[in-house]
Amino acid sequence: MKLVNIHTLSLALWAAAVGLPPTLYAQTMTLQQCVEAALSNNKSLLVGRNNLRLYPLKQQEAKSNLWPKATATADYKFFTNLPYQLLPLSVFNGPEGQYKEAQFGVPHNLGVNVQMAMPLYQPQIKTGIRGAEIAAELGDLQVEKSEEQVIFEVTSLYYNAKILQHQILFVDGNLANTGRLLGTMQLLRTQGLAKGTDVGKIELLQAQLQSLHNQLNGKLAQVINGLNFFMGKELNSPLSISKEIDAESGRDYPVSPSVDVRMAQVQNRLLANELDLLKKSKLPTVSLVASYGLTGFGYFKQPEPFFKIFPIGFIGVQVAYPIWNKATRYKTAQKDVEIASNLLQSELITAQYELQIANAVLQKNTALQNIPVLRQQIAWADSVYQQTLAQQQQGTATLADILLADNALREAQTSYLSALVEYWKADLEWKKASGSIKN
Repeated sequence: MKLVNIHTLSLALWAAAVGLPPTLYAQTMTLQQCVEAALSNNKSLLVGRNNLRLYPLKQQEAKSNLWPKATATADYKFFTNLPYQLLPLSVFNGPEGQYKEAQFGVPHNLGVNVQMAMPLYQPQIKTGIRGAEIAAELGDLQVEKSEEQVIFEVTSLYYNAKILQHQILFVDGNLANTGRLLGTMQLLRTQGLAKGTDVGKIELLQAQLQSLHNQLNGKLAQVINGLNFFMGKELNSPLSISKEIDAESGRDYPVSPSVDVRMAQVQNRLLANELDLLKKSKLPTVSLVASYGLTGFGYFKQPEPFFKIFPIGFIGVQVAYPIWNKATRYKTAQKDVEIASNLLQSELITAQYELQIANAVLQKNTALQNIPVLRQQIAWADSVYQQTLAQQQQGTATLADILLADNALREAQTSYLSALVEYWKADLEWKKASGSIKN
């Protein structure tokens, strides 16, 4: 049975069914090519990488707090009622303890000022800068995790497409066998050597295989759509999958810290930095302040209207010291709890990956042992089926014998494909858990 020719024919029929041009359906992509295309064009990854441009800007924003800040203010006031002041009468040789109200100033007041403040000692600023740098590291790891997830999804879809293609391959072979058997049974019936029910059984088997064939083609089209989506292509883009089976390498993968473990470590540093920021919020801050401006006073009524401007300016040092803020104490306690939980989470992730690696190794080794045996079983089952057909033509085997041999052949094919699924699944889980999936 020429499997490759039958498989190529099934792909051609599938391409025609979904409306692909005959010259395009044969374009074949390897797994590596699909992964590279997804890493370059996947929309989710493009969004994540674009967001990385925010982190240098956030770092610059944090560092900008070290520079002086300047503000300009201007205000105009027209007093419909001038402000009152109380004057002690003792100033005018009056009795002690008595005051007289008096209105001072002019109706029109104008103020223009430029103020500058420069931090001399503010430990919170440096802690904020360090926090921005740690956040940038976390952003890089988040993109790396997204890349690994895309690789995992694309690889899973690619392996799924391989399995579906080989299922179609086996079904096509079984249909060819069933078609030849049906022709033989119809000929025997015309000769009176077979019953109508015998022909009906073969026709039922043929219809079941054809229905399975159609279902597999539909599933393959869905998987191809999924691959196109992850690669950033149009869903109806023509795509063919490499048909080779490469499931016997038995390769081991070096174990390195996974992205999740590294993210937990960076998150711990970020939490520790936030705790440090809370502690430093209790320290005093020292700033250099300066101001220069103009103050104008005006009176526009007779007999002597005027508007005069006077300069005002100062330079000095401002010290701020937080004396009492009980909320900081509770925030610090909360941050301690978060750090402890993060450390436990990191240990949990490490243990989970160790468990996944151990199980994947066992599953992969078992599949490696079964695949050659199951492949040989297919050859034996096919040989038994062909021999049973020949015996049936000689009158030494019944239709029931043929159906049993056909069922044994299909079971061997299913077991072989299941072993391939187990192998690829274990291999992929091993790569992901060991931190080697990008390699």
